[in-house]
Parts: sequence; C-alpha cells; structure tokens
Amino acid sequence: MFGGAGGRIKAVFKKILIANRGEIACRVMRTARRMGIRTVAVYSECDADALHVRLADQAVPVGPPPPADSYLSIDNILAAVRATGAEAVHPGYGFLAENPAFAAALSGAGVAFIGPPAAAIAAMGDKLKAKKLAAAAGVATLPGHPRAVRGLKQARAAARAVGYPVMLKAAAGGGGKGMRVAGSDAELAEALGAAAREARSSFGDGRLMIERYAARPRHIEIQVLADAHGNCIHLGERECSIQRRHQKVIEETPSPLLDAGVRRAMGEQAVALARRVGYVSAGTVEFLVDQARDVYFLEMNTRLQVEHPVTEMVTGLDLVEQMLRIAAGEKLALTQDRVRFDGWAIEARLYAEDPARGFLPSTGRLRHYRVPDQGREFRIDSGVEEGAEISIHYDPMMAKLIAHGDSRRQATATLLEALDETRVRGVAHNLGFLSAVLAHPRFKAGRLSTGFIDEAYPDGFKSPRPGAAARRRLVAVAAAINHRTAERDAMIGGRPGGKAPGVAADWVVRMAGRNHPVRVTPADGGYDVLAAGRRLPVRADWSPGEALFRGSIDGERVSIRIERNGVGYRLGHRGMAADVMVLTKLGARLAAEMPAKPAADTSRQLLSPMPGLLVSLSRGEGDRVKAGEALAVVEAMKMENLLRAERDGRIKKVLAAPGDRLAVDQVILEYE
Repeated sequence: MFGGAGGRIKAVFKKILIANRGEIACRVMRTARRMGIRTVAVYSECDADALHVRLADQAVPVGPPPPADSYLSIDNILAAVRATGAEAVHPGYGFLAENPAFAAALSGAGVAFIGPPAAAIAAMGDKLKAKKLAAAAGVATLPGHPRAVRGLKQARAAARAVGYPVMLKAAAGGGGKGMRVAGSDAELAEALGAAAREARSSFGDGRLMIERYAARPRHIEIQVLADAHGNCIHLGERECSIQRRHQKVIEETPSPLLDAGVRRAMGEQAVALARRVGYVSAGTVEFLVDQARDVYFLEMNTRLQVEHPVTEMVTGLDLVEQMLRIAAGEKLALTQDRVRFDGWAIEARLYAEDPARGFLPSTGRLRHYRVPDQGREFRIDSGVEEGAEISIHYDPMMAKLIAHGDSRRQATATLLEALDETRVRGVAHNLGFLSAVLAHPRFKAGRLSTGFIDEAYPDGFKSPRPGAAARRRLVAVAAAINHRTAERDAMIGGRPGGKAPGVAADWVVRMAGRNHPVRVTPADGGYDVLAAGRRLPVRADWSPGEALFRGSIDGERVSIRIERNGVGYRLGHRGMAADVMVLTKLGARLAAEMPAKPAADTSRQLLSPMPGLLVSLSRGEGDRVKAGEALAVVEAMKMENLLRAERDGRIKKVLAAPGDRLAVDQVILEYE
C-alpha cells in the first residue's frame, strides 16, 4: 500500500547495516531488498536464530544478550560495520537510534547514518534543550522545571514549584522508558529511583526532568520529512492516545479529534521546529492536546517511529525508502502541496504480555504463530516466527497489525477481523485486549485520552463477557466443531464419542457455569445448530485440529480462534475468551455434580508475576509490613515492576535475593 511496492528501483547504497533487531530490522530489510540493497544484520547471543538474522544477506554477532553489551555497544556495532564494508547504517528505533555519539562515530568513520545529523539528535534528545528550542520556534510547551533534577531533595523542591501532579521523564530518552507520574511527595520518593534506573538502563543517562502532568490529554504527533537541501514537509498526524505504562498500543491516522485548521497549525509548528534544529531525515514531533484542545510540545523523536506504517498506508509513501534516499543526498521528490491522504489507517501492537495481570511481559517459546494474509487493506510487520524465543532482555512487541479503510469504521472492522484470525500460543499475549479496545464504545466514538485504559478498565483488564448474540455464536461454533470432531472419530475406527457422519445428535454446551442444550444437524456446507428454540446455520470448511474457525454463523462472517483446553475448548472472538465443554446429556449431569477444585492458597506469599531480575528487596525476615507497602522491584524487558504487600503481616522467610533471576510465580518471600 505504499509507493514503489510493486517493483525494484535503483539502489542508493550497495550495502547497509541495520543496528537493531526484531520487527524493525525485518521492516528495514524489506524495503532495502526491494531497492536492490544488500543488508547486514547484527545479533546478540540469544538472537542467533532470530528472524532478522535469517532474512539478512549477512549477519554479525555483537555480544551477549544484555543490550549494553551488544545492541547498545557503539564499539561492537562499528566493528561489525568495518568487518562487512557496509556503506550506511539504519538504526531502527530504540537502542542507538537517538544516540548522537553513535551518529558522530559513523560520520567520523566515513559511514552514512540513515537518520538526522548528530547535532539535531543531541538538541532534541535532551528534552530540556528541546523544550527551549521548541519555545524559540513558537511552539507552546508544558510548564516544568527548567533543569534536570538529581536526588530526592532537588526533585521534591522542583515538583512543589511546578505543582502536583507531575510527570518524571528521562531527560535523554523517550518511548515510555524512565517515566512516572507522582501526585505527592510520598509518590515522588517512590517513583524517582525507578524512573532514574530505567533511564540509565535504556539510555545510559539517569537525568530526569519534571513537568506538570496534564490530566486525560490526547497524544497526537506529526510526521516530518526533511532533506539536506533545505526542503521540509509534514505528512499529517497520528493519534497515539491508547497507551499503557506510557507506551503506545493502538495508533491511527487521521486523528478523530483534529479539524483541518488545527491539523495545519500543528504541521506548520512541527516543520518550524525541524527547520530550527537543522533536521534531516524522517522525524516525529509529539504533542499533548488537553481537554480544552490546547496543544503543547511534548518531544521530538529523531528516528523512525514504531507507528510509521499508518502514515505509509494513507500517504502511499515508504518512509524507510525516503530515509535511505535522503541519507544518500537526494532531494525530496514531494512538496507539501502534493501530499495526499487516502482514507484511514489503524495499527495495533501485538505484545507478549498478560493484560489480565497488569500487562506484565511474558517470555517463552512461540509454539504456534499464525497471522492473516496481507493485501491492499491489511499489512503486518512482524519480527518473530513460529518457534522463536521471546527473551527477557528485550521489548515484548512481536508484531504490528495495520489496517486501512475508506473510513475509521471500515479500518476498525478490518483490523478486528485480522486480530480474530491471528493465533499465538506459547506465551501470554494481548490479542483479546486489542480487540476489546477496538470494540469499546469510547473507542468507537473517538473519545480517547492517554488514560483510556485505566478509565475503561479501572479494576484491570478482564476478558469481556459475551452478550446474548455473542454467546449464541460461541455455543453454535463449539457444538459444530465438536460434532465434526466426533464424526471424524467415528470414521477412523469407531473411537469413543464418535458419531456417524450425516446423523443429527444432541449435545450440551457448558459455558460460564451454564448448560446450553443443542441439537446439531448436518447441512450443506456445515451444520444447523438448534439452541434455545433458534436455528443457527453454521457454515465453514473446518477440520478437527485447526486453530481457526473461519466461516459464517446465521449468514454473518466470523473468525474464531480455537484451542484445546483439556477435554474442552477455549474460544477467542472480538476480545472475548470463553472456556467451553461439549458433553452428552449424561456427561453434563455428571459434570454439574462434580465438586469444584479449590484454588491454591497463595495469600501468605509474595510471588513474582513474571520472569525477570529481582532488582531490590526492601524488607527481611522478621520485618513487619503493611498492606500496600513496596516490597520488591522486578525488572523485565527494560521495565521495572513494583511489587507491594497485599496484606499486613510479618515476613517469615525470604526465598530470593537481589540479582536473582526469577521464574513466573516464583515465591520471593513468605509471611507468618
């Protein structure tokens, strides 16, 4: 769906190195291959079998798994550049993408940096300097402390001067890392250390800035393109307000909030700022828009954004190609008056995380990974494949699903269908959560804010319960697939439970503690399911063992994920997950009479909610603790997670020490 995708074009470099991993490395390689450019991948020890390594023409190891020793090591990346003879380096996003020392080192070695000049990175990378430059360019900025803070005393004085609530933000980075909200002195003391540690871990710089926290703002950004010949344009906006932990989850363009006048003004401000700092390449100026629709500068990301595909889908441009051409010294082929926007595009980020457990990251092997076919209206940018290992060391994003349509409603419907058809097993994932957000009445109405997730799910995300119509569909599909399986069993040797093909049968579908008696009758192209006096035609070419039901129910097209769950099934559809069993009448009666198995009592234990590194433990054996008190910090995928006491008590035994690697649900300490 973006320019030049149909054919090969003249190469601007012979060979480039991609100083990154995962999805973005694969994404850059796709454009490079189309342009006839050879690619070099770099990889850490745990990424030796990763997809980006296999897709590259050449691959070079750059160190052990910790990013500081591999993907963040300038010396190691430069050595790989020298060893392979790469003419240019694309940094992707994260890692060294916004490190001015890296850009300068490449320039000093005579290697092109596929990004902005080091001076522009430095100017915008220091958020305090960036605010001053933005103000000088006529861009409104949020009230805040004018200098970086170090230590609790200085931070407390700054926060009181600015006025609570405040946002702590890494002065040298972005992407949601090193950010915390504090509403009081007590919260500030707790947030300060975690934000500084995350900032040092992600950017090598623990300095923090303090700004006024804007309640329920919208996060809207402008994509800019600038060449080395003085030409600069913008490519419209992206709405990125659906976030968790200050990291974007769903992005779209255009924004449902902006009108043509506000859009034009924001674009002009973004271009003015880019010109003032001598910007070259693709970049993004981020803004906060408050409830009064006042616009404030947030930061400038001097790199390709994760969410760049939505802009590509509506403009027809390949932003990676534009970056490559600009880095090779070419002029922009497009002027502002020739930029065209076609329809609507929405992107959803597929993460290895558990929304039901506070979006905690998940690690492990991808036992099953299937994604829908791509086409004109749907695209997927993936960095993993079936069998891949999701590591504790890196960001948990696996892929991005991007849908296009003539309208927001059409793009949303296409994306929902794609999410239903995506299957992931082996790690926890957020597929159901993404579908639930897209189906939420507030999202449909375009009433968004950066607090959307907390407001829509104040008690944490739980899979929505199926309404009457959805319940009928799930019951009908469960009955039909179970009947098809029973027919297959009868055909391969009269296995227990088998049913003669072509013969109707009665079943009981047990879901959410309720029994739903049904009669399944074979019909042309599928089955007719009679439930609660209503006939539902179920039509699909489905075979036992397939993980996706794609067909129609009562004439409506549906896609439903299917997993075996013991003797039953787990069905996933539109963000809903339903555990069902399909039984005979006798089996249903016996199941109803069986006593429920009591859950294990973990109330006297503090468990690690994820695999990770135990960073700190604030209490020891014999200490008394109060409910809500901070006890431990577990780091996973570059993010710190604070664990609190769920009850008052005294610690009986400590079973882990700082520096230990923890498994999910590993006991850290026990109470008396």
